[in-house]
Amino acid sequence: MAIATALTACNTPLKDTDIIGKNNLKIENGRMTPEALWALGRLGDVQVSPDGTQLLYGVTYYSVAKSKSNREIFVINTDASNARQITHSTKSEYAAKWVKNGTRIAFLSAESGSVQLWEMNPDGTKRKQITNHEGGISDFLYSPDGTKILFIADVKHGERTIDKHPDLDKATGRLIDELMYRHWDEWVETIPHPFLVDYDGKKVTNKRDILAGEPYECPMKPFGGIEQITFSPDSKTIAYTCRKKTGKAYAESTNSDIYLYDIATDKTIKNLTESMMGYDINPVFSPDGTKLAWESMENDGNESDKNRLFVLDLTTGIKSNISEKWDQSCATLCWDTTGKSIYLTSSQHGTTQIYKADIATKTFTQITSGQHDYEAIALIPNGLVGVRHSMSAPNDIYAISFDGTEKQLTYENKHLLDQMKMGRVEERWMTTTDNKKMLVWIIYPPKFDTNKKYPTLLYCQGGPQSPVSQFWSYRWNFQIMAANDYIIVAPNRRGLYGFGNDWLEQISGDYSGQCMKDYFTAIDTFCKEPFVDSDRLGCVGASFGGFSVYWLAGHHNKRFKAFIAHDGMFNLEQQYLETEEMWFVNRDFGGPYWEKDNAIAQKSYASSPHLFVDKWDTPILCIHGEKDFRIVASQTMAAFNAAKLRGIPAQLLIFPDENHWVLQPQNGILWQRTFFAWLDKWLKTK
Repeated sequence: MAIATALTACNTPLKDTDIIGKNNLKIENGRMTPEALWALGRLGDVQVSPDGTQLLYGVTYYSVAKSKSNREIFVINTDASNARQITHSTKSEYAAKWVKNGTRIAFLSAESGSVQLWEMNPDGTKRKQITNHEGGISDFLYSPDGTKILFIADVKHGERTIDKHPDLDKATGRLIDELMYRHWDEWVETIPHPFLVDYDGKKVTNKRDILAGEPYECPMKPFGGIEQITFSPDSKTIAYTCRKKTGKAYAESTNSDIYLYDIATDKTIKNLTESMMGYDINPVFSPDGTKLAWESMENDGNESDKNRLFVLDLTTGIKSNISEKWDQSCATLCWDTTGKSIYLTSSQHGTTQIYKADIATKTFTQITSGQHDYEAIALIPNGLVGVRHSMSAPNDIYAISFDGTEKQLTYENKHLLDQMKMGRVEERWMTTTDNKKMLVWIIYPPKFDTNKKYPTLLYCQGGPQSPVSQFWSYRWNFQIMAANDYIIVAPNRRGLYGFGNDWLEQISGDYSGQCMKDYFTAIDTFCKEPFVDSDRLGCVGASFGGFSVYWLAGHHNKRFKAFIAHDGMFNLEQQYLETEEMWFVNRDFGGPYWEKDNAIAQKSYASSPHLFVDKWDTPILCIHGEKDFRIVASQTMAAFNAAKLRGIPAQLLIFPDENHWVLQPQNGILWQRTFFAWLDKWLKTK
């Protein structure tokens, strides 16, 4: 999604003299500011060269003045030597991959006017356009033998008004007959399909849509990418992920499958997961092509099941649940060279670490440890490389030995981070109201003094089922909050990954129950510290965290002096009929509000925050993006209106051109300035 967003941003041409590159901002007094946060280069998409000695990666830079971004490509040896930037342009190069046995680099660029596939030498010279697909492409793969290229491009979906009424070519109305007419942040008029072309090393021919005539997405929106598709090592087949449903069936289901496509016969030949009812995604062939691994959730209608590791023996047809007895989720699968083990990442106790799964014994060994998250891994000779971040540092690349020894390879933002003072991040375990242990992260101001009293913020996580791990955010950044002299209390409340499946599942159908008690446990326990000013407490959060803020506003018994809710659910009956993916509300609310005999659903709607506005008594800032179709902006406008009608101090920040997040630089700066102005007004002004 980051690639798609940035490619859209780069379609506006810049002059060569206006290259957006590494920012050399001078940071005063070691204090992180919104401008400093947006000055950081954003590193990702690491690719290992065929001989395992070089790494290819991209870095996106932002200009606040232009409110634009630019992405450049870099190469570094796996021993950290010979680091070099190989592109220097305004064109933004994305999704770079080694091809032709490492002698060329393929990448995406909008240099020709639309996003197309290009190639260049490893030093950035001799750029050559490879595709010229109408409308552009969004990602690609080369077959292992180099004779085929698969790329992703949008195809028309459904009928337009002009299709039914050709004489009304200026009409703007949309005629809609089925659900899923909107998704995430777009009206659904196109969907992605995989196209396959022959490639002789110079030009592409024989283009065909491998889902021709099928009204299904591949990869799956809104977050699926090229990781959902892969070539077999012999280049004869393609495994792809698809949820072959439309309309109401699509809206109510998460049942995706892994399909096998035969290149020679030019057709899909098999559904490999037909009897498996949840998300089955991200297939990865073993090195010899005899096995296929993928990530699998068990239940239809759930996006937050335990993510299991499945392996299919393509010779015998036997499927194995490798993680059956392991109470953690699996992601970013990477086979070892023998095909006997798989490296992966998994969240556990507020961090995301690298593990090794032995296929035969179905056992898991933890490789890394420490206060950080790994978001991507790949195999190199004698070890792995991974992209790592923490609450105190954005992405960099690390080499990891098989014994867990880690070595930092890149220092993309060292020149800026060295100027900033970071606050201490502390792990605390607190006893909940049902006598369980809950991990709570505490982030202190950089110049923390135990003899002072500090305003303190309770952070409410979104998801609702996403871990409060060692994430680095460019909006909900704990270190910038700490730099503004706030202590942050960030609990891993009920409903989060990394603490077993029972802890994860408890929240569904119980939004106002144990998870809210966990929030109170976290803030009440920490308020016993002498350096916490319990008369200056704030509560902030987005998405489910925004719902949490609205709910807590009606139940907090005067604990808090300021609230901030971003993209939060306010009226759950309204939310049930406004959102697009119905499986989410069916599972998490328990069903529609008109099912009066459905006890879980009735409990959910009875706890809707809008029913407790009569108890609101605290200033609240409400933020939303109008392109958010998951939680529609009317939710936040209703909350703001309710507060104002009740005479409660309130402010509304609406972004007409942002979705569930805030992605544009100047909007991001405005968000941060508004966030801290509101907190300072109510928590620092006596």
